[in-house]
Amino acid sequence: MAKKSDIIIGVIIGLSFLFFLFIILIGLSGISIEEGTSSFYSMGKKVAIIEVYGVINNSNEVIRQLKKYSKDTSIPALVLDIDSPGGGVVPSQEIYEEVSKFKKSGKKVVASLRSLGASGGYYVACAADTIIANPGTLTGSIGVIFEFPVLQELFRKIGVKFEVVKRGELKEVGTWNRSMTREERDLLQSVIDDTYDQFVEAVMEGRGLEREKILELADGRIFTGRQAKELGLVDELGDFEDAVKIAGKMGGIEGVPKTIRERPKKVTLVDILTQSFKAITNLRSNENLLPKLQYIFK
Repeated sequence: MAKKSDIIIGVIIGLSFLFFLFIILIGLSGISIEEGTSSFYSMGKKVAIIEVYGVINNSNEVIRQLKKYSKDTSIPALVLDIDSPGGGVVPSQEIYEEVSKFKKSGKKVVASLRSLGASGGYYVACAADTIIANPGTLTGSIGVIFEFPVLQELFRKIGVKFEVVKRGELKEVGTWNRSMTREERDLLQSVIDDTYDQFVEAVMEGRGLEREKILELADGRIFTGRQAKELGLVDELGDFEDAVKIAGKMGGIEGVPKTIRERPKKVTLVDILTQSFKAITNLRSNENLLPKLQYIFK
């Protein structure tokens, strides 16, 4: 008969092996983990943090988090942690609209502008109840741009010629193989003007400024955080920690608020292979090669 001590040692070894195996499986699966999901952190109200970093090409991830936190009764306030030059018009507008929906539930939103919160990044921030910027933050850049390369001379030198069959005089607007016609330029300018007006209207609604005042500033120029505060484009000067404290106070949290945010998903070998395959299959339809409207600082 095995000794009692041997049985205990065997159980400990078995449990240790199972625990080690569990850790390995989590690492391989790339499960996304949230800060503050333990029983200790889940008690009481918290400030949620959503990152808006880099060029805004897609709104899906930010919108998913906004919808999730809107249903969480322990989240009375949220900080948009923004460090972005902006990006596509549509994804910027989609995030703006979803933040507006989030606020309708009675929850508060504070935008924290880090090194850069310009153009589409500022557009998104305008949906917040309060905007906080560092004195040296670059912000503003209120405007819209539509650009594409014209390779007519290059194609001519290497002997490439394009044949186009179309119906609709303006169907080929934005083509790479020739310069624009007058009619095409007028069409694009009308689209730019309308999209610009949408940006101005978003700033009007979010900042409570008169249209004439915004138009004086909305020529694409950038401002420091300190300049932006003087002009009414941001509310307070401070850093990210200040934004969290303000959000906590607005959400009725006493003292230093606990925070919760999603950690980046771990990248697995399967993810790398999948993304590589998608990049190859989508090479011909790469959206980065297509002309598009952008709220972006360049």
